Amino acid sequence: MTTTMKQLGAGFYWQDLTVGDQYRSWGRTMLEADICTFVNLTGLHEVVFTDREFLQQKSVIKRPFAPGALVYGFAEGLLLPTMQGTGMAFLNMELDMKRPCFAGDTIHVELEVVEVRQTREGNRGLVRTFNKVVNQDGEIVLTYNPLRMLKGREE
Repeated sequence: MTTTMKQLGAGFYWQDLTVGDQYRSWGRTMLEADICTFVNLTGLHEVVFTDREFLQQKSVIKRPFAPGALVYGFAEGLLLPTMQGTGMAFLNMELDMKRPCFAGDTIHVELEVVEVRQTREGNRGLVRTFNKVVNQDGEIVLTYNPLRMLKGREE
């Protein structure tokens, strides 16, 4: 007897998605260590991220917070299971920062499929989602709308 074993954590094929589908990711807490690591890794040594005295005395924001690029990166990591093994290309997006994401905040991503269409060539499709990164208080931290190319289901 031959059985096909299913792959855990495999992403969606473009045919699996329809406009209006909604999903929510697991959460991820933004640690101060994450912020420090990201700032040092990228060379983003802006004083609001590296000088606690400046932050407390001269910044409008008084608590340690994450660079927007880090918040976006975490959001993409939380969404990885939706495209693991089926994602082909990241083509376009618009991104809006809505509010700071502070050290200690726990974020998750809420996405809605807003466009699905097959490409002209090959067994692949274009999928656009509207993604909201939301903190533990229900506040929207960041929004973005990626257009991705996804593989088609093998027939």
